[in-house]
Amino acid sequence: MRKVIYGGACSLDGFLAGPDGALDWLHFSKDVQEVMARSWASIDTILMGRKTWEGAAGSGGGGAMKGIKSYVFSRTLKSVPGKGVELVTGDAGEFVRKLKAEPGKDITVMSGGNFATFLLEAGVIDEIGLNVHPVLLGSGVPAFLNPGKRVARELAECRQLEGGCVLVTYRVRR
Repeated sequence: MRKVIYGGACSLDGFLAGPDGALDWLHFSKDVQEVMARSWASIDTILMGRKTWEGAAGSGGGGAMKGIKSYVFSRTLKSVPGKGVELVTGDAGEFVRKLKAEPGKDITVMSGGNFATFLLEAGVIDEIGLNVHPVLLGSGVPAFLNPGKRVARELAECRQLEGGCVLVTYRVRR
């Protein structure tokens, strides 16, 4: 069965982006490039919430990438332009459970805390990977919202990256 992986770079206080989507605090290094290359090689599907997709589309992204299928989850959008991008308006948890059962590579969640928390509540996220940066942003796009219950995890990897960053990977314990 395919794995669903959520994560990305975040600040020490748990934000994926600063106020107004600021990303100027991100530290890119050779370590990070290697982690990203390994991650992209292991997936063939991207899941995005509406806000993440709109942000990507607004900055020139949001379209199809070679060999990667993208799904945008929204209850308010009527369509998403572009080839290789499909709008999902139904039950996200059920849709992702069906995707996991299909053959293919792993699935990544590119989203802020709203959509990711919904998928955690639905029990479909298998792994959480964060590149924690040594900066406190104070506000912005949170990596997690309150899931309303504990979500137990077990550490799979922890290592220091250049620039004082720490890569942590947790498997969600069921």
